[in-house]
Amino acid sequence: MTRYLLADIGGTNARFALFDRGVIGPIDVQAVADHARAPDAVAAFLARHQSAAPIEVAAIGVAGPVDNGRCVFTNSNWVVDAAELAAAFGFRRVDVINDFEATAHALLHLQPSDLFAVGGGEARAAPRVVLGPGTGLGVACMVPGDPPVTIATEGGHATAPATDHRQDMVIQHLRTRFAHVSTERVLSGDGLVNLHDAIAAIDGRSVPARSPSQITEAALAGACPVCREALDMFCAMLGTVAGDLALTFGGRGGVYIAGGIVPRFVDHLARSTFRAQFEAKGRFRDYLAAIPVQVILKPDAAVVGLAALARGGTTSS
Repeated sequence: MTRYLLADIGGTNARFALFDRGVIGPIDVQAVADHARAPDAVAAFLARHQSAAPIEVAAIGVAGPVDNGRCVFTNSNWVVDAAELAAAFGFRRVDVINDFEATAHALLHLQPSDLFAVGGGEARAAPRVVLGPGTGLGVACMVPGDPPVTIATEGGHATAPATDHRQDMVIQHLRTRFAHVSTERVLSGDGLVNLHDAIAAIDGRSVPARSPSQITEAALAGACPVCREALDMFCAMLGTVAGDLALTFGGRGGVYIAGGIVPRFVDHLARSTFRAQFEAKGRFRDYLAAIPVQVILKPDAAVVGLAALARGGTTSS
């Protein structure tokens, strides 16, 4: 029976688990900042899970584009190279895919308790879209079939949209800092900070430097108007981008929001303008209104997707 190493490696955290006899073992979370190189984190995990039975195959999701089994990360200095890992640890095979492609592999394997619904109708037998703000912004798609096919993208680096004058002002301000204001620059952990700082600068307000979690906490507590507007704008822009992706992929199978940020304020998201912005596509409002949106609450969804890939239940593009 083949034993697998599963690894979901983002810009901030790396999640490892063993997959053996159809069961995913306990998730081991390591901070990327604790290791200079990806192989060091793999070695640390394997040292804690030594066994007489060898691990033959590794399935690894990575936060960046993959080229010939190699990924140079967008938001950290790590590099994951399939050939290097196979040589270092004796793996017979190493599969490296984008981390949101791994999450797309998981969509058929999530339980109702893993999801939080944010409006829409019934899912059709059609493409499913997954996006997620975290350290960066991941985007992927799953097309149903036998087997289903997943599509990796770098959609988080598309140009950030604006739908009103206030958002125009914020993006214009961010252009003074960034050569290109991508969607990731506003829909990620750093993106929330960028929104907060831009709003304060535009209004001439003096605010302390805050982390994404501090902005979220102050916004939900009603303790800071700048934080509240930043979080509300984040939700609105997320709705706009999610709706754009639903149209782009024909995502009538549903839109899924993953990542480490949104699950922290799902009730606020549901009360925000997210859904209105998702549907605000002019003549295609009814098309969008029928599409269900779900927030993925399960933090290790990508690991579930990697296990599905290891079982051979889906195909990557």
